[in-house]
Amino acid sequence: MKKIICKVEYDTESSELIKKSVHGTFGDADGYEESLYVTADGRYFLYVNGGAESPYTKEDIKRVSKVKADEWLAANN
Repeated sequence: MKKIICKVEYDTESSELIKKSVHGTFGDADGYEESLYVTADGRYFLYVNGGAESPYTKEDIKRVSKVKADEWLAANN
């Protein structure tokens, strides 16, 4: 998936996947996944997707700071 945020392109195909976190099982209405990526120039983002009753009802990319990325990693170990 690609998304441009503040004139910067975030692309799951050309970025490095750091960690993926899955909540629930495939097909669960409240299940979702979050995947942390870093771009070649050091920008972090979360790719998110989930079921109809999850926090992420549609596929999206959310940029995050290095601090937030580290917090996310610590919370998802």
